[in-house]
Amino acid sequence: MPSHSGRYVIVFNGEIYNHLEMRRELDSFGGREWRGHSDTETFLAACDQFGVRGALRRSVGMFAFALWDCVDHTLYLARDRVGEKPLYWGRTKGGAIAFGSELKAIVRAPGVDREIDRDALALYMRHNYVPAPHSIYKGVRKLGAGELLCVSGDYPTAHAEKYWSAHEVVMRALGEPFMGDEVEATDELERLLLRSVGQQMVSDVPLGAFLSGGIDSTTVVALMQAQSARPIKTFTIGFNEEGYNEAVHAKSVAGYLGTDHTELYVNPAQAQAVIPRLPTIYDEPFADSSQIPTLLVSELARKHVTVSLSGDGGDELFGGYNRYLWTRSLIRRLGWCPRAIRALMGHAMQSVAVGNWDRVAQVLYPITPARLRYAQPGDKIHKLAEVLRLGSGHEIYMRFLSHWDEPQRLVRGTSDPLPSLMGQTTRLHSNIENEMMYFDLVNYLPDDILVKVDRAAMSVSLESRVPFLDHRIIEFAWRVPLQMKIRGGQGKWLLREVLHRHVPRALTDRPKVGFGVPIDSWLRGPLRDWAEALLDPQRMDRDGFLLSGDVTKAWSEHVSGHRNNAYLLWDVLMFQAWLENQ
Repeated sequence: MPSHSGRYVIVFNGEIYNHLEMRRELDSFGGREWRGHSDTETFLAACDQFGVRGALRRSVGMFAFALWDCVDHTLYLARDRVGEKPLYWGRTKGGAIAFGSELKAIVRAPGVDREIDRDALALYMRHNYVPAPHSIYKGVRKLGAGELLCVSGDYPTAHAEKYWSAHEVVMRALGEPFMGDEVEATDELERLLLRSVGQQMVSDVPLGAFLSGGIDSTTVVALMQAQSARPIKTFTIGFNEEGYNEAVHAKSVAGYLGTDHTELYVNPAQAQAVIPRLPTIYDEPFADSSQIPTLLVSELARKHVTVSLSGDGGDELFGGYNRYLWTRSLIRRLGWCPRAIRALMGHAMQSVAVGNWDRVAQVLYPITPARLRYAQPGDKIHKLAEVLRLGSGHEIYMRFLSHWDEPQRLVRGTSDPLPSLMGQTTRLHSNIENEMMYFDLVNYLPDDILVKVDRAAMSVSLESRVPFLDHRIIEFAWRVPLQMKIRGGQGKWLLREVLHRHVPRALTDRPKVGFGVPIDSWLRGPLRDWAEALLDPQRMDRDGFLLSGDVTKAWSEHVSGHRNNAYLLWDVLMFQAWLENQ
C-alpha cells in the first residue's frame, strides 16, 4: 500500500490496535482524506506526518513490516515491541536483501546461505528454540523484538536500532517504582487491562478466546465478557490423561462467566496425527511440546472464529512461573549446605524412578496443601535434584531453563554459546526474581511462547492477540514492587487481585499446570517406533550433526522408565524430523 503522499510504500503484517486514536490525532492537523478504514493506511499517514520512528512510537499492536522510502531510497524493516510477529532477513551472495515473515520463503531466494548454523543448533538443544537474532541457517537472521532495521539504497549497509528497549523500560521502572498502595495498584492494573482487552476486541470478523481455566486466560476472558453484551466464544482442549487436563477447570470458569464455550477432548491418536506437520509449521527446529495442544486448540477455534485472544505474558510480567519461587527458596534454604552434600542428595533423589515418586505423591495427596499438589511431581523432583549441586541463583535459573545442559557434547563442531545470552540477565543488578523475569521477557517469551502461538494459529489462518503485551502494561508491571507479584509462596498476586473482582477465588485457586501433552508415555508407547527410527545412531552419524552417545543413553533411560527424558528427546526428535523435511 502506498501512502497518501506517495513517499512511502509498505508491506504490513499484523494489527495496530490504537489506530482509531491515531486517526483522531492525525485529523487534528487537517487537510486529510481517508481512502478506507484499515490500520495500514493509518500507519502510513502517521509516517507522512511524524516520520517512521514517530509512527512506531505511537503504535500499539503486533506487527512486522517492510517500508520503502521513495525519497531517501531507504528500506525499513521493523518488528513490534515484544516480538509477537516474526520477521526474517538475510543477504544473498549478490548483496541483495531478502526478507519475509516465514523462513521457508527466505531460503528460496537465490543466493541465500542455507548452511545449518551449528552454534544456533547448540542453542536450540539447550533451550528447545533458536533464540533471536539467530536462525537455524547461517545466512538468515531474525530481527529482534522492538527493532528497526534500516538499509539505504545508496549505501547498502544494514544496521538495526531499538525503537523500544525492554532493558531501558525495566531500568527506568525499577528506578521509579509505583508508590501507591495495593488497592491503587489493583485499580491501575485493572484499568490498563480493560483498555488493552477492549482495544484488541475491535474486529470486523468473528472473535473469541483461548480458555485454559488458569489465572491468565481466565483474566482475559473475564475482562472480555465484562465489556461484551453477548457471550464471548471460548475454546478449550482436554485430555483424558491425568495431570494434563485443565478442561474441567475451564468449563467451570466458562459456566460462571456465561461464555459460549466449546471444548474438545482429544485422544492420543488425534494429538499424534499433527506431529508430522510440525517441521513445516515452525520452519526451523522448535521443541516446546505444548505446540501440539496449541495447534489443536487453534484448529478448534478456527472452526468458529477468525481472531482469538490469549493469556500469554502473564507469567513473565507477574512472577507466575514455579522457577521464580523455587530458585529463591533453594538459595534461602540450602545456601548453607556444601555443594558436595547437595550433589549427594540430588543423586539419591534421582535414584528413585519418576513413576515411583508419582506414586508416593498420590498416596500423600490427601494430606498435601493444595498449593503443593503439583502436576507430574516425579518430573519436578528429578529436575530439583539436578539443581541441588549448583551455586548461584543464575546457575540455578539457567538449569531450570536448560534442556541439554552441555550441548557441545551433543552437537558436532560447536562450542557452547551460552555466555552471549546469559549476559543479558546480569545488567539489572537487581534481585534474582527480577533477573529471571527480565531474561524471560526478552528471550523465552518472544522466542518460545510467542513463536509457539503465532505459528500454530497462523497455520490455520487464525489471528492470535495477546492483551498482556500492551507495552503500557509491561511498563506498569515492572514498576510494581516484587512483593505485589510474589507473595505467600504464589506468583501473580496482583493479577489474582484483579481477577478475583470478577471470578471467585475457588475457581482458580490451585497449583499452576502447564499446557502440555503426555509426551513421556507416548514415546514409550505409540510413538516408540517413530522415535527409534529418528534416533538411530547410524542415522545421526550419517547426518553429521549430532553425536549419538548421550542421545542413546537418554533414550535407554527413558524407555526403561527410570527417568523421564521426554524433553531432551523431543528436542532431538524435532531436529531430526525437521532435517528429514529439508
